[in-house]
Amino acid sequence: MLKKRGITVVAFAVLAVSLAASALIVHLVDRMSADTRLEDVLYLPSARVLKRVSLGYNTLVADLYWTRAVQYFGSKHHSRSSRYDLLYSLLDITTDLDPRLLVAYQFGSIFLAQSPPEGAGQPLLAAKLVEKGIRHDPENWKLYYNLGWILASEMKDYQAASKVFERGSKVPGANPAMGVLAATTAQHGGDVATARLMWTQIYETTENTAIRANAIKRLQALRVDTDIPQLEQSLKQFQEAIGRLPRSWAEMQATGWRGPTVDPLGSPYLIMPDGHVEVADPEEFPFITRGLPPGYKPPFTPDISPALAGNSQQNSQPQKP
Repeated sequence: MLKKRGITVVAFAVLAVSLAASALIVHLVDRMSADTRLEDVLYLPSARVLKRVSLGYNTLVADLYWTRAVQYFGSKHHSRSSRYDLLYSLLDITTDLDPRLLVAYQFGSIFLAQSPPEGAGQPLLAAKLVEKGIRHDPENWKLYYNLGWILASEMKDYQAASKVFERGSKVPGANPAMGVLAATTAQHGGDVATARLMWTQIYETTENTAIRANAIKRLQALRVDTDIPQLEQSLKQFQEAIGRLPRSWAEMQATGWRGPTVDPLGSPYLIMPDGHVEVADPEEFPFITRGLPPGYKPPFTPDISPALAGNSQQNSQPQKP
């Protein structure tokens, strides 16, 4: 009887220590401010230590670290920081605690890969993170897609991206577009058609509202960047034939022009006195490279992290472009 009582006391003691340690972990993570330097938080436990003191609740602690990673990214992003020293470390610990936490690989790699101000500008670490996910979940074709996207869009290594897409296309249940991406990235590299296909796949393969909205903005920008050169070339031909620029798109259409005259949001493109074409409101298209007023500096790209922090799998869907 005394032996059983002793075992019970020890068990409760272990439970109390584990719960206290878990509470301490949460407290330490919560105290980390977005401006904390990496060297200032080296006292945080490693994933191995966290696993030992979490009493088997590894996935719960992983969720806490993932939430903190999103908050950290959002705060840095909002303050227009160019340094995200803690981001990879937070994501690495998160995925050590829960190696199959898909959202951390998918969205964490996007946070890491994109250039500032949209992201941390660390595509090598983003690729490393997704490769880790593939090692733990080699039958998830979405991870191959993420890695291929990083290699193609952010690192411009189209041949490597093609091989990754091809590997992913062989995973049971993979999206058929993976095979198409393997071929197009190998043959056409960074052309507009390939970029459009990749962003379309991002739109169609995630349920996250913020990521889908970002993909729409990218697709709209690709359309604007395609429209503007066509319009300017047509204006030049009109001017050479008539001796002046058209006063309106209707006048040019009267001569047979059947191309675009409005931007993806329905506003007419502007014909400038020097023959260039501009969008009516550049702030509506944060990712365009054509159609901008001379000297225009785009405003800070809207923060996407609040939606992610609130619900990583929101199902509301913005209108498809």
